[in-house]
Amino acid sequence: MEANGATREVVIVVYDGVQLLDMAGPVDVFDAAGQLTGGGYRLRIASLGGGDITTTSRVRVGVDTDLAALTTPPHTLLVAGGWGYMDAVGDTALLHHLRRLAAGAHRVASVCTGSFILAAAGLLEGRRATTHWALCPQLSQAHPEVRVDPDAIFVRDGPVVTSAGVSAGTDLALALVEDDHGADVARMAGKWLVVFLRRPGGQSQFSAWTQARRVGDGALRAVLDHIDAAPAGDLTVPALARRAAMSERHFARRFTREVGMPPGRYVERARVQAARVLLESGADGVEEVARRCGFGTGETMRRAFLREIGVPPGAYRDRFHSSTPSPPPP
Repeated sequence: MEANGATREVVIVVYDGVQLLDMAGPVDVFDAAGQLTGGGYRLRIASLGGGDITTTSRVRVGVDTDLAALTTPPHTLLVAGGWGYMDAVGDTALLHHLRRLAAGAHRVASVCTGSFILAAAGLLEGRRATTHWALCPQLSQAHPEVRVDPDAIFVRDGPVVTSAGVSAGTDLALALVEDDHGADVARMAGKWLVVFLRRPGGQSQFSAWTQARRVGDGALRAVLDHIDAAPAGDLTVPALARRAAMSERHFARRFTREVGMPPGRYVERARVQAARVLLESGADGVEEVARRCGFGTGETMRRAFLREIGVPPGAYRDRFHSSTPSPPPP
């Protein structure tokens, strides 16, 4: 185990066709944490051959390290994702050097489709992992030896951590910073980067609204907007049916068919989402949060949290409440 004051080397592996944010999100998190800790991280961007790469958005990125030239395994070996993964998984030299460095690394990580590259290198065999939600079936089919979690923001399995798509790389990096330097430093880094909410790894990749199907009916869209804007309001089926100008029976059937879940389930998820915001960023007690989000009592909210995210509100707040820190030095 390294001392808290040690400088940890982070190597971020890139290639042509990498997603810019898959790389830039973790880079900025580790950089902010490095400033906060007075040099806690040394960042290196590595490609096979050491040449600059072009991202999916056609932005050219400078590379400072040839992956093949690295002789000492880094503390953290992180593979970024992007559509270029389809070529990267067939690059035997790249996979060889990933296996070589991973063997001595403290931990190995990937963002989004970087998990396909780790799997191709044999680094996910027998492990739980995740990737972008749209590609989880493809990962399962291509690598049946990997137990794919299609809904998590990020998944830890021993020294290997994989994240969902794009912005989830920021959540993953903040979690790794917390492992290294504690929750306060991770919160400070998130605050400095204006990452308002740091999502737990086991949390769904989607909010209640994004979990719902695309709704074409204007009356139902207005109901969904009302639920999300006023979670403490009267959101019973009779009240929502009146707002949609439908009978209760017709409304409940149509809502379930169009949205993909019953009205009560959607309301509960929307209220949990609203409560998470208050628990992570505010100072109100659990009972007050429950009242403001329409649960009525803390016990009702506790049961909803256990159903939706698997932890009670108090434990959620203890882990994810944001302090008000000072920014990193310039």
